[in-house]
Amino acid sequence: MRKWLPLVTICLGAFILLVDVTIVNVALPSMASDLDAPFSALQWVIDGYALALAALLMVAGSLGDLFGHRRLYVAGLVVFAAASLGAALSPNAAVLITARAVQGVGGAAMFATSAALVAATYQGRDRGVAFGVWGAVNGAAAAAGPILGGLLTQGLGWQAIFLVNLPIAAVAVVIALRALPAAARRGTGRLDLPGAATFTLAAAALTYALIRGGDAGWTDALALTAFAVTAVAAVAFMLVEARSDHPVIEPALLRRPGFSGLLGGALLYQAAAFSGLVYFSLWLQNVLGLSPIRGGLALMPMAGTAFVVAAVAGRHMHRFPPRVPIGGGLFVIGLGCGLLALTVDASSGQSAIFAGLAVIGVGVGLTTPVLVSAAVDAVPPHRAGMAGGAVNTARQLGMTLGIALFGAVFTSRLRTVAGHGGSPHAAYASGLDRISLYAAAAGLAGAIAVFALVRPSRGADPLPVDAPAAEPAAR
Repeated sequence: MRKWLPLVTICLGAFILLVDVTIVNVALPSMASDLDAPFSALQWVIDGYALALAALLMVAGSLGDLFGHRRLYVAGLVVFAAASLGAALSPNAAVLITARAVQGVGGAAMFATSAALVAATYQGRDRGVAFGVWGAVNGAAAAAGPILGGLLTQGLGWQAIFLVNLPIAAVAVVIALRALPAAARRGTGRLDLPGAATFTLAAAALTYALIRGGDAGWTDALALTAFAVTAVAAVAFMLVEARSDHPVIEPALLRRPGFSGLLGGALLYQAAAFSGLVYFSLWLQNVLGLSPIRGGLALMPMAGTAFVVAAVAGRHMHRFPPRVPIGGGLFVIGLGCGLLALTVDASSGQSAIFAGLAVIGVGVGLTTPVLVSAAVDAVPPHRAGMAGGAVNTARQLGMTLGIALFGAVFTSRLRTVAGHGGSPHAAYASGLDRISLYAAAAGLAGAIAVFALVRPSRGADPLPVDAPAAEPAAR
């Protein structure tokens, strides 16, 4: 049992940071009431965390290489716990959003070092088991967030969804200091601060532009300015990376079809599978009148199937080229989202979403365990850390942009239907129908990109999911 203590602390950290991506979904109505917050502010409660997580993952990976993975992991746990306390004590939406962004900083430090710590701690068969468990936790955590959020919000208040992180983080820190390998792998490079700054600016400006455009209209001056800033920052990022000796992401990697396909698939995967949960949670409580607990339990089919499929199928994924479970999982997610679009209407109850969510959960369980390792295997071995950080960044950025885009679509449908005299139920149903169609398109587009661009290497067996190899398995 002692040999699995390192895995316990790594999975505890991964669980709380990924649960916190979606745990606030069910608590949003309570937060809005207590903090007197508008809908646009509620989007930033989620996007502020996901954006900080996405923007800093690759930088955190470089810091781990420079200063040691265990050291950065423990620091991330401490920052995450402190920010969770700040979020629970927030007197208004602005403080809550700030605390959530700081949570994202700690989460990035934890997430960027998790896979490296697993690889450094376990070898042989134990490594395969460890990565299988870690993948299952990753696959189920985000899906389980709404359930835990509902239980805690109704029982103890929305503040409890943040306070629960404190004892878990404390246990994880104690185990980490005692059980994780102390040897630090130190690099000799330096951080690409200009690259990190321009990437963060581009991502933040695009997120703001989508939220502002959906709220104030697409011809709004601030929305148009934010889109312009996005374009300038994106160009600046590419120019900086092309000239940097230690880039956050090497432009040459983006020219590899297999790697680019996986990044696109990761971004669309997170957007399709998870971004719509925010709006389904609002529908369940604000329209159907469910309590936070019942609203969270209504989303359980997704969490349950994701965990079971990830745990059962993860150990068999080495038999297939990576594009099969990833592309296949994205295709299944697209089908599940399409099913939601067909089953939710103005007369629907909570049971209308069960089948669609269960199908999405199957896709999540297939995709998650192999996504990072496939990206690592798609690049030269000395760029494995960069690849892992890039694909996790794409995932969180997909969540951030998905919530912002779906929010714009959802708000537009609410206004249109209400303007024509439709009931709140009809307005919400119309919005959910539209974002489900967008999510279905995202899932299917991701599947097409992965199947078209990610190719198994010729003359080589498919690589196992638990360890990177000397030669890439996808190009």
